[in-house]
Amino acid sequence: MEVREPLRDLCGALRAVLARVREGEPSEGREAFELPRFWDALGQTFKVTSQEATKLSLAFSRPPPTSAEDCRKLSEDVQNAILAVATVYYWLPKGQGTTLRKMVRDATTEVVEGMIQLTETILSAPLESLSQEQLISTGGVWEACEQVSNLPRDNQAAVVSALAACLGVVKDALEEMEHALVEGQDPYSDIMEDEELGFRGNRDTYWSEADRKLLSSCMGLMKASKACLKKVLGVVKAHGKADSPEHIAQLDDLADIANDISPSVDELALSMYPPTNHLAVRLNDKPCMSTIRGRLGAVSDWCSRSQHEQNQELHTGSTLALPCLHVLLRPALVYAFPVNLAVLQLLRE
Repeated sequence: MEVREPLRDLCGALRAVLARVREGEPSEGREAFELPRFWDALGQTFKVTSQEATKLSLAFSRPPPTSAEDCRKLSEDVQNAILAVATVYYWLPKGQGTTLRKMVRDATTEVVEGMIQLTETILSAPLESLSQEQLISTGGVWEACEQVSNLPRDNQAAVVSALAACLGVVKDALEEMEHALVEGQDPYSDIMEDEELGFRGNRDTYWSEADRKLLSSCMGLMKASKACLKKVLGVVKAHGKADSPEHIAQLDDLADIANDISPSVDELALSMYPPTNHLAVRLNDKPCMSTIRGRLGAVSDWCSRSQHEQNQELHTGSTLALPCLHVLLRPALVYAFPVNLAVLQLLRE
């Protein structure tokens, strides 16, 4: 048997584990789930996996050559470590929050993918040699395993992290558009209009005055998105709880809303670069426009429900979110992009 044959089998086994982690469902055990016990176990499995990656890398980095038996033992140890990581991940039930579970799943898949990359790097390198690629792959597994200490410990912390990430995307898109507006002056402003065609130069490379008016309304919607996300993030930080199924589900709903808004804002920013298609934007032809409008309406609907239920934490959220809607969804913006009726009802209150 070729010395590294067990590594080829290991690669196949790890890919199978990766597919199950990505697509599988959590096991609904009969024992009561204990979140502290879960984190202790997950941290331990990540630590063991990091150690096994080090052993595997060292075994194929220097003489004497690793024997087939030693390679088989190393492969078994790596596979067992990865199986333990996946098993502990499956302990985490959906009831603890889909946002939290997604972050743990992403961390788990990153560890498995890193180990696959390390194994493939060793297989492709000459025996008894330590390549730069192998060093990088080994460090990648270490880094993936270390991130377990940075994972949010409950769904409230997970949603805060998700909202902050979405807010960052929206901020970047808005700043990019503001910068483009300042820099994107008409490069042909000093050229007389063509008598026959009636316009100067290539309008595909700059914003016309009409473009800028439309752009102003679009940026108003982006600012409203940013303000809403910022306010909701503050409320979830201060008052969010993950102490009941209802609260956990409500937090997940907010994360879902944010996850729809941020890429839609980014897409909107990209769609506004010249040449701007006025008809497509004004007729709401782009899906991102309806997504932003609908999701801002969903935030407003959440605010209304919290007031109706007289839940103090969520009532605080509504009183914080409403001012940004009053200020930013001004009549010109509402005219250009009619928002969800729930928003308009709140504006009239």
